[in-house]
Amino acid sequence: MGTETCFPGQCLQARQHAATVSGVRQLARDTWAVKLECPQLGRDIVPGQFFMIRPQQGSDPLLGRPFALFDVCRDAEGQISGVEFGFVKIGKLTSLMSGWRAGDVVSVWGPLGNGFPVPECRHLICVAGGIGQTPFLAVAREALGHNTYGSPARAVSVRPQTTTLLYGVRNSAYLAGLDDFRMPGLEVSLATDDGSAGHRGYVTSLLEQRLQQGASETHVYCCGPEPMMRATAAVCERYGVPCWLSLETPMACGFGACFSCVTKVRQPDGSWDYRRTCIEGPVFRAEQLVLSED
Repeated sequence: MGTETCFPGQCLQARQHAATVSGVRQLARDTWAVKLECPQLGRDIVPGQFFMIRPQQGSDPLLGRPFALFDVCRDAEGQISGVEFGFVKIGKLTSLMSGWRAGDVVSVWGPLGNGFPVPECRHLICVAGGIGQTPFLAVAREALGHNTYGSPARAVSVRPQTTTLLYGVRNSAYLAGLDDFRMPGLEVSLATDDGSAGHRGYVTSLLEQRLQQGASETHVYCCGPEPMMRATAAVCERYGVPCWLSLETPMACGFGACFSCVTKVRQPDGSWDYRRTCIEGPVFRAEQLVLSED
């Protein structure tokens, strides 16, 4: 059984779930994916939303960690059975997660935050850096009509004529989930810092090349390291292209109580104020954000 928790001004259809691990696979160097049996979460979540995860037993680590939806999972009858998410092994919890086995039970809280909007454009470009490709598998499958998300299912009234993933990493060993992104209608272009796969250089160079060819009726969704997202936002501003950024802000609670994940958001009068990434985000219009400089 789950619980529904409401906060002032916003009701989150979030539930506490005891989810069973159904599979763990390695996607790339230090990069893994975990499948969870959690039907209700799978039915409710939409691309770009996230959930908090922690071991069901013990207190180390004490707090859960946020992970974005990679995609929903289905059983042999085609019914939604759970979710899959990806992560890079960098800390205590993610090191534990790479060693999880089928049958392990974990605690999950979600879905949380807002997702990417249903694409209403002729050309959709998803720009990913590092592990930032994670939310774009579901984004692409929804845009192309390969899957539906949410309860009730979100309707895509006008599908993009082209859907593209621009994906950049430090070198080819870190390209994660490429086989998953092989689907009819999706074009994938790669960039690596060392030139070991695709374009040598930044993924934002690929974006600039695309927009130089034509930016009309194009929308850009972006997720990855903040310097890359800041550069993406700047490119989109130059070409007058609407851009949405999914922030990878560290979180402690996931439901807005601790205010540890705040980000600067522009106000109509030109000033700025803080907003919680876990509640008002993690997806924001690029022009809303005050992105810090390195």
